[in-house]
Amino acid sequence: MTTPEERIAELGLTLPEVVPPLAAYIPAVRTGNLVYTSGQVPMVEGKLVGSGRVGADLTAEEAAGHARICALNAIAALKSQVGDLAQIVRIVKVVVFVASAPDFTGQPGVGNGASDLLRDVFGDAGVHARSAVGVAALPLGASVEVELIAEVS
Repeated sequence: MTTPEERIAELGLTLPEVVPPLAAYIPAVRTGNLVYTSGQVPMVEGKLVGSGRVGADLTAEEAAGHARICALNAIAALKSQVGDLAQIVRIVKVVVFVASAPDFTGQPGVGNGASDLLRDVFGDAGVHARSAVGVAALPLGASVEVELIAEVS
């Protein structure tokens, strides 16, 4: 059986260090058998790699790539709480915030960048409920922000 860490490597990805908080919060918190991540923006090695409003400054496809980075950062935050990603029983809920031009309505497609990665890493346990919401602005001018809730053993 392939572990989530092995699947990440098979995808050609490396699990990043947990993104340090940008304000007064922690990246993830565990309560009982649930882990809640704080919103993760598309940071790579401490730098924001995705900014702007989707539908004005960048395409939905570019933003879906940013959502994928956010999801990878959320997985790192999960790991910081559970130690071993094999402890993840299920990704329960994902919320995707998309900085959107006023007429942009493709938020679900952007969210697929995160959802597809979670499915690829966790298999059936990565299939989840989701909301994808358009917003006027996100922290640091990020294009996308992703948070999730995971059930752990």
